[in-house]
Amino acid sequence: MTLSIPTQASAPAKKSFRRLVAEYKIVALLLVIAVIWAFFGALTYDHSLGVSEFLTARNFSNLLRQMAITGMLASGMLFIIVAAEIDLSVGSLAGLLGGIAAVLDVWWGWPLYGTIAAVVLIGVAAGLMVGWVVAYVGIPSFIVTLGGQLAFRGAVLGITGGITIAPVHNDLKFIGQGYLPGSIGNVLAVALFVMLALLAFRARAGRVKHKLPVSSMPVEVLKLVITGAVIAGFVVTLNSYQGVPVPVLILLVILGVFTIVGDRTVFGRRIYAVGSNLEATRLSGVNVNLVKMLIWGLMGLMCAFAGLTTTARLAAGTPSAGFGSELDAIASCFIGGASMRGGIGTVIGALVGAMIMASLDNGMSMLGIDTFWQQITKGIILVAAVWLDIVTSGAQR
Repeated sequence: MTLSIPTQASAPAKKSFRRLVAEYKIVALLLVIAVIWAFFGALTYDHSLGVSEFLTARNFSNLLRQMAITGMLASGMLFIIVAAEIDLSVGSLAGLLGGIAAVLDVWWGWPLYGTIAAVVLIGVAAGLMVGWVVAYVGIPSFIVTLGGQLAFRGAVLGITGGITIAPVHNDLKFIGQGYLPGSIGNVLAVALFVMLALLAFRARAGRVKHKLPVSSMPVEVLKLVITGAVIAGFVVTLNSYQGVPVPVLILLVILGVFTIVGDRTVFGRRIYAVGSNLEATRLSGVNVNLVKMLIWGLMGLMCAFAGLTTTARLAAGTPSAGFGSELDAIASCFIGGASMRGGIGTVIGALVGAMIMASLDNGMSMLGIDTFWQQITKGIILVAAVWLDIVTSGAQR
């Protein structure tokens, strides 16, 4: 009798699968978004009007506005996860900062610039405080941020008195509800494409200089053409409704800044080094405690932006604002390719993950699916994303 050993025969196939998924993870996620949109587009198709409610420019604009707040939190959370830490307090801190913004705007009558400055300073200070306790006191981030979650939620209840504070002034409301004129949106789209093209060719030139492998020029040009088509479709679709929403513009600026910080600065390289091998990074002379504290300072800044945008979008400060947002931010990072072991992840991946989460929320809400099913679905997707990370990294349980 001849016995076959399928594990040996399938080993090369498994390695090829892991390599393929790891190399083209963002492309795979974009395909997932396309499938989700096609699925909900088909289910919400109105035969009498000949149009899908999910795929309208109005819903697309609402979808992007919806994911912008999660995307802001996910951008900061990505660096924390890359550093092999976790933050469970971001939703409560964003809610607290949004409540402070409402108090300053409605009750105290502060001007917009004063409100923004105060909220940003408080957010960064709170983030640095949490980071200091984690890095220098040595308490695990899970415990510190769990305590912060409770403390910040209690603080917002105390500040607002447990009531909704409304209405905020129109200048603050514009941050969450405003739109850019079509002409400005077009100029920004062209500027974004030019910047991406320059960065791509600069990166290619650097790789050529150091004799590293590079894609052929036609492939590079094709990538830019596809990128330009996506940007153009993005802006044209939004302009066909009312223009680019202000929260989306803020998120795109954050994406650009954080991508540069992560890929092209010493501080960014140190974040990834801390997450990859903490002790080796410490022995190389890097002040890992300072790096960790500064990461939480960035997270506090993102909480300030998210809190301001939430209050502006709702035109009110509510005690329940930001509830559960930390879970959406964490899930977005893992879905977007961040590793639970640290050292791996990109900001654009986290934002793609946030888009997947927002698309599921938006589509299921349009179909009238109960909230508990939405939570179950997102939980399953989160577990699947972590499993995919384990599979592609070859980790053993």
